[in-house]
Amino acid sequence: MNKYWYKNAVIYSLDVETFKDATGDGTGDFKGLKNALPYLSSLGVTCLWLLPIFDTPNRDNGYDVSDYYKIDSRLGDLGHFAQLIDAAEEVGIRILIDLAVNHTSTEHFWFQHSRKDKNSKYRDYYIWVDEKPDDPERNMMAEEGEDSTSWKYDRTAKAYYFHSFYPHQPDLNIANPQVQEEIFRIMHFWLKMGVSGFRIDAAPHMFKEKGRMDFEGDPHKIFRNFRDFVETQKPDAILLAEVDLDPNQYNKYLGNEDQMHMLFNFYVNNFTYLALAREEATPLARALQRMPLEITEKEQLATFLRNHDELNLDKLSRNEREEVFKAFAPDENMRIFGRGIRRRLASILGNDRKKMELAHSLLFTLPGTPVLRYGEEIGMGEDLSMEGRSSVRTVMQWANEKNGGFSSAPTENLIRNVISGGEYGYEKVNVSDQLRDPNSFLTWISKAIDYRKEFPEFGWGRNRIIDTGDAHVLGHFTKSDKGMGVAFHNFSGKEITIKLEVEEEEFENVIDVFGNIRYESFDPKKPEVRLTPYGYRWMHKKHNFL
Repeated sequence: MNKYWYKNAVIYSLDVETFKDATGDGTGDFKGLKNALPYLSSLGVTCLWLLPIFDTPNRDNGYDVSDYYKIDSRLGDLGHFAQLIDAAEEVGIRILIDLAVNHTSTEHFWFQHSRKDKNSKYRDYYIWVDEKPDDPERNMMAEEGEDSTSWKYDRTAKAYYFHSFYPHQPDLNIANPQVQEEIFRIMHFWLKMGVSGFRIDAAPHMFKEKGRMDFEGDPHKIFRNFRDFVETQKPDAILLAEVDLDPNQYNKYLGNEDQMHMLFNFYVNNFTYLALAREEATPLARALQRMPLEITEKEQLATFLRNHDELNLDKLSRNEREEVFKAFAPDENMRIFGRGIRRRLASILGNDRKKMELAHSLLFTLPGTPVLRYGEEIGMGEDLSMEGRSSVRTVMQWANEKNGGFSSAPTENLIRNVISGGEYGYEKVNVSDQLRDPNSFLTWISKAIDYRKEFPEFGWGRNRIIDTGDAHVLGHFTKSDKGMGVAFHNFSGKEITIKLEVEEEEFENVIDVFGNIRYESFDPKKPEVRLTPYGYRWMHKKHNFL
């Protein structure tokens, strides 16, 4: 058993309902996903992160849960899920599931009891007040300029309840020990079903003071209890948290190797896009220098380019955000919530193969574990005619056939739109065609993943920025007990040769292992690095004693 498997994993994020439909009803299902496992395995994926699979009214893509012990019936049942777990294990793929326990759906029986009976034990499962606060905080899901607070009046309860997100998602009172016990039971159940851990949704919101929610002592003790519980039940299971905060807060959620195993690195994600927009490496280099100095053996950051929501740019200043908007979301319809972009990566980068490779080369070499979003490996686009975040949640494009090979159902019955026609339609962008093309983006991604697995230093090592002397070029290296991984990335459209000021001994025996072209061998006596426009080079050095 490898307890630290997540340090060098390749995680693939998907929503079962939009991935592959095997039953022909227009909605993706576990059977379809099971049939697609050979493809994911051949791509190099070692872990799947499944968006919520629980019973739900589905008003927020499954994040509004009505029963944590039932499967969304559209996806299959527990038997289908057990078959998926077994089939994934056979091809060496682990499964993480999304655990949204900051809130439930208003349809959850806890909330229904809570609103109907003031004396019910469930009343204190949520956060109720008789009078709306004088200065209520604004709800984060409200559009720019929209008047919406985080308190909703319930006529049945004759009181207000707190919701961090949509009004149909009342926040749980995490400070209540009974609620914590409920969460332990949920975790226990799914760990016994064979999952390898949980992606913890909206982690920082679980500890915010909301109304009369009152923690005794350190609220992070709850996360320490989560960690203890999970590792007791399954020693190699992990907690991967959505913590969209400044890096100076990361250690609060990692703790002393006793809270989260992994955190998504939203900060580096934001400054990656600022760097791409400016065609300058400096913003990303500065962001990397703000990371926790020591990520210990049991801790890890998860690196990603896009996820299932908008590209949230709230870590940038207003002016920086406007720069990125101007470059990558010039039309108002491409933006959302005043802070984000509702486009996929390929279209953000103008379907420019050089830039797409550069971005993913960064994904695989920046410190942390890479997370791919479904369809990213073939360069899928978005459908801006769809409302809100749905624009980047179109169905997977498998082949140049009806519904992109996603489903045999009538097109009008599909759970989400299939992109047809144009630059990103399934006729041009699909798995089947790219699998047969040795020069396709899919082939390139698969090769890059192979190299990423071969050189685990990028996931394990201590990261340091290299002074390249050129604002357009990012240089960094990671060291572990196995060796040293070095990477250079040219963010500009011009060829650049940089002269490094490095210790000759340290860079002795460093060899090129992967790049956008075959470059001349690196010579530590004359430490120059040439990079073509948007070029990248990965280098490696084994320790002599190995």
